[in-house]
Amino acid sequence: MKENGKIPPATVKRLPLYLQCLEQVGSTEVGISSKTLAELAKVNDAQVRRDLSYLGTLGTRGVGYDISTLRNQIQLELGLVEGWSAVIVGVGNLGSALAHYGGFKERGFGVVALFDDDPKKINKQIAGLVVKPSSELKEVCDKYSVAIGIIATPGEYAQSVADQLIECGVRSILNFAPVLLKNTPDVQIRSVDLSQELQILSYYLDRPVLKAVK
Repeated sequence: MKENGKIPPATVKRLPLYLQCLEQVGSTEVGISSKTLAELAKVNDAQVRRDLSYLGTLGTRGVGYDISTLRNQIQLELGLVEGWSAVIVGVGNLGSALAHYGGFKERGFGVVALFDDDPKKINKQIAGLVVKPSSELKEVCDKYSVAIGIIATPGEYAQSVADQLIECGVRSILNFAPVLLKNTPDVQIRSVDLSQELQILSYYLDRPVLKAVK
């Protein structure tokens, strides 16, 4: 069970995966077994049962989980039912693509503003939002109670942008810049380095794919 009301970080990391798997289940299905969910998530069913036990007593032996109840409980645990405001800093090719991504809103995140310090981009409209200079970051964060900052700048600017976001009270940062940001107490930082992911894929290109042992 939870310790001090907290779910283990490894389990938190898998909850969005389970939520994604539930979205793949046919609309006519009412329940799902831990074995089926495990197959979709590519983990073992014991792990699924252990992870979902942190959400409370949701499953029934021999029956499984009610899909609607499980989906709602995962969304509640992840805070998705509340809705969170986010900003994107850096509107180059990647930042612009992220601004157009509809999946944020579908999952409870609303991008409320875009920022860039390139004079050619300021006041430009992207995905229905007007690009603002970073000097207005504090004002926007206060106005919308921004919880999440998304960094899509070149690497050399990422740390200063992160520092600015933290000064504005943002406590969760998703970093797409190809640099590691400094750890800061009480601030959650997740980095997505696309070049690193490609390098990992490259490792497996010349190696046989190992079949999962059942």
